[in-house]
Amino acid sequence: MPELTAVTFDLWQTLLIDNRELGLRRGEARLESVRRILADCGERFDADRISEAYWDCYRQCVAIREALLDVSFDEQVGIFIRNIGPGLDERLQPDTLAEIARVYADSFLDYAPPAHDDAVKVLQSVRDMGLRIGLISNTGMTPGTTFRTYLANTGMLDYFDTLTFSDEVKLSKPAEEIFLMTLRSLEAEPRRTVHVGDSIRNDVAGARKCGLKTVWITGFSEREDPSDPDTEPDETVDGLGAVVPAIERLCRRSP
Repeated sequence: MPELTAVTFDLWQTLLIDNRELGLRRGEARLESVRRILADCGERFDADRISEAYWDCYRQCVAIREALLDVSFDEQVGIFIRNIGPGLDERLQPDTLAEIARVYADSFLDYAPPAHDDAVKVLQSVRDMGLRIGLISNTGMTPGTTFRTYLANTGMLDYFDTLTFSDEVKLSKPAEEIFLMTLRSLEAEPRRTVHVGDSIRNDVAGARKCGLKTVWITGFSEREDPSDPDTEPDETVDGLGAVVPAIERLCRRSP
């Protein structure tokens, strides 16, 4: 048996590849759907007001995540609605609130980023190595429940032994506890686990601080100080397809 027993993956820009255009289209779909829903129940706001409320919500949530915390998806939608108009969340009926939350979440599936071409192949190879697999993802504007649907639609869901989404645990990477709770679910030790991701801050530094080995996928973030040992990955690869050989090298180097 190899010394390594588990691998955890990031989601964004690791197993799926998003881009600015898709993100903007998702945002536009959210805003237009919410404007229509509000108008249908007699709450009329112009598009600029709803857009301003949306981006204010985005900035508020980013600030929370910078503090290594997160909000639940319902809390995020509530922030957005209150930003549109004071007391609006109290005036709306429960079914209207639910419909706003639905379109807010479903816009991700309407303009879903593609899964990486190598995603399923890599997950299958890791499974064939006898390693348990976890996912650790900051969710942004989309709830973990929607990501589960996305993973099922792309053939990835069944490969994971555990899924940790920041909106569900109200912690965000690089918080140590979001890594450690995932390892507890996997019944894995940090020193016997590899984390794979694209972000130096969230995936490399965060995982290393917990004692995990790391594989960094380049192209989406940079090391500000290449001499900083806290941001030095154990393996560096230029794409997801090179992750399995990197894990195999780590297995051979394990005592």
